[in-house]
Amino acid sequence: MNIDEIILYKVQMKMKTPFTTSFGTEHNRFFLLVEAKNKEGLSGWGECVTSERPLYSEEFTQSSWLMLEKFLIPLVLENSLDHPDDLQEIFDLYKLNNMAKSALEGAVWDLYAKSKGISLAKALGGNKSTVDVGISLGIESKSENLLNLIAEKKEEGYKRIKVKIMPGKDIEVLSQIRNKFPHIPLMVDANNAYSLEDMKTLKEMDKFDLMMIEQPLTAGDLVDHAKLQEELETPICLDESIHSLENARQAIELVSCGIINMKIGRVGGLTNAKKIHDLCENENIPLWCGGMLESGIGRAHNIAITSLSNFKLPGDTASSARYWENDIIEPEVVAENGRVDVPNGPGIGFDVNKNEIEKHTLERKVFKQNSKKVG
Repeated sequence: MNIDEIILYKVQMKMKTPFTTSFGTEHNRFFLLVEAKNKEGLSGWGECVTSERPLYSEEFTQSSWLMLEKFLIPLVLENSLDHPDDLQEIFDLYKLNNMAKSALEGAVWDLYAKSKGISLAKALGGNKSTVDVGISLGIESKSENLLNLIAEKKEEGYKRIKVKIMPGKDIEVLSQIRNKFPHIPLMVDANNAYSLEDMKTLKEMDKFDLMMIEQPLTAGDLVDHAKLQEELETPICLDESIHSLENARQAIELVSCGIINMKIGRVGGLTNAKKIHDLCENENIPLWCGGMLESGIGRAHNIAITSLSNFKLPGDTASSARYWENDIIEPEVVAENGRVDVPNGPGIGFDVNKNEIEKHTLERKVFKQNSKKVG
């Protein structure tokens, strides 16, 4: 692969409606885009799924900009690549910073697939033409608002409903949901808001026939999740505890969970995501693809990875219109009856709308092979 130029974009997009979790409320997404170009004029695109503040993980948008600018982009331009998988060994020089690594690696994967004239899904080994998707709903100040949203999304055909919870916004909320919607596929996401001291509350959730409880305990923890899983009938799904293939192997060995939420950025890119996928498939641990409020570029990468065979549960890749007035890809991602088509065009399979990106770009830097940053 000959990567001639890399462009880094700092972007801010206003969300259609605020999104609240136990971490807080997001009104705007402040994130990075990476464009990798070859000498033939093809462009590959990746998205860095950090937030403005280090709440979900230690990474945040400004730190990822610095990591890409000072370390990762120069590494890529200095090294010869035969395949996107080569990046993992190159990136091993620097610790962690998985979301920054994933953004650059994603752009290279997209460029690689386009240079081969195949879809990103096919390049990854995907075998699906459509993927099932659910919807993720934030914490609402009034239960009535949440119930109305669930009714709306159920009518739109989403394959499962995910509801964010936190202490004080859990058992009563779930009771109201189950009273009105006794049979919908339902899961909850705690974003590590609980501890083993909340065992009574967490065990009470067994009565609500949940698909899973996502990341109830501390980010990174495997041991206490194993203790909790032993006490629960409901499967635990790990999210913030799985950053690597080793984390996944250890979680399976400890029986810390029954399900894993795959986020490409969290595990450091598509190559690592494939490795974790293969391990989980061998160990009969089903996967689904979580969302990070991505623009259409990140959403396209999620669709591609979800086309792999062990993504057996509906992911979070809802329609673009759920989050944005205008997305930065064409056509926008559309979920119909809880399914999204897997594009079969080259690379991510969507056209990137450069004009729309420019509207939201706060800063832009260009890096060329064998030269310093030029703009």
